[in-house]
Amino acid sequence: MSAAGEGRQWRDETGVEATRATLLQLLARAGVPGGDARELIGLVEAGALALAYEELGERARSAPGDKGEAYESGWLDGAAGLLDELGAVAERTLLGVVGADEQDGTAGEHPPARRMEVERTRVALTPLYLSFASDSELDPEVTEEVLGAVLATMSPRQRAGYAVLLTRFAAVHRARLEGLFAAFGPDSAITVHGRYSLLHSAAGIAVLERLVAAPGRLRQEWDAAELPPAWLDGLTTAWSAAGRHG
Repeated sequence: MSAAGEGRQWRDETGVEATRATLLQLLARAGVPGGDARELIGLVEAGALALAYEELGERARSAPGDKGEAYESGWLDGAAGLLDELGAVAERTLLGVVGADEQDGTAGEHPPARRMEVERTRVALTPLYLSFASDSELDPEVTEEVLGAVLATMSPRQRAGYAVLLTRFAAVHRARLEGLFAAFGPDSAITVHGRYSLLHSAAGIAVLERLVAAPGRLRQEWDAAELPPAWLDGLTTAWSAAGRHG
């Protein structure tokens, strides 16, 4: 079969569905529940479409060649229309995975975080955390409870893009985070059992991001989860101290 024929076969909806079914079967054999597997595949699909949208958006700012103003105007209008549709497809794909976004409101209005949402956040946090400190020393079950409270401040749609927010947060505040972990983290003299315990866990970065982005909502979800108030207070104090010395 020619390359063009293979391409048409790959784009055929039946071929895509067969590939998706194969992935679901392989993930099931690895012990991943069907719902979690479908969510992961859907997020990969939505993410790929979003990345394509961003990449094509960068390229569609000028028309090829020099064929006059009318040609350039028509080209740009057509490209903009196609990009809008691609963006809409990406949006529909995401909403098909996480559901419609809720209106912004007070804490407790968002559904509890699902296991896969917590796991995705943990995976995103680990390399960020290891760029500032050594391996986490906090109990994994405690870390899961903390991340549950963090994710409860967001809608499922916001949670789907949380890895990007965490990466941006770490990049913008890198110097401050480096000073924070040096003074209070696992490589400092501070013990894991105390008010700075969250800095001995990758979850600490997520809590810091929420302290900056949604402090009131985080406090409410923290209290609802019955997590130690001293941990949140200690992290708030350490973050403020790092800001003064950064």
